[in-house]
Amino acid sequence: MTVLIDQPAWPAHGTVWGHLVSDASLAELHTFAQAHGVSRRGFDLDHYDVPLARWQELVDAGAEPVSYRELVTRLRASGLRVTARERRGL
Repeated sequence: MTVLIDQPAWPAHGTVWGHLVSDASLAELHTFAQAHGVSRRGFDLDHYDVPLARWQELVDAGAEPVSYRELVTRLRASGLRVTARERRGL
């Protein structure tokens, strides 16, 4: 069970954003996020969006830094990935 974080690279709202995911369960992800002050507003179906300013703090708290490709691969393998097609159906 691991919480993963990729390097922020997606620009929006005056900063760049990365993703925080779990490769085990959404419960693990929500517990980690809540324990480290990540707003529930940042949750997007299978991940939290996190700004660059929080990246190092979350790594120091135990999130494992991985590439975006590794993050998506492990999220898919966990069965937690919400695909674009599934997003359109929501």
